Amino acid sequence: MSEGNVAADQLRLLIERIERLEEEKKGIGDDIKDVYLEAKATGYDAKIMRQIIRLRKMQPHDRQEMEAILQTYLSALGME
Repeated sequence: MSEGNVAADQLRLLIERIERLEEEKKGIGDDIKDVYLEAKATGYDAKIMRQIIRLRKMQPHDRQEMEAILQTYLSALGME
């Protein structure tokens, strides 16, 4: 029975840890929303800022490949 108590205690601690991290994640998400609202109030476009952040996370080669494919598609559709 002792092993069951140890496993239950470990499970409880892991769940509590996850709950704390979820709360922190929510707080960080709220902070990010506040920064986007501040940027919007200053005249920046939050949608474009999100795109820039997404692009900055990409590897340069992947970003260049995506941009080349996008240009090919735009050209094929006569959108250039």
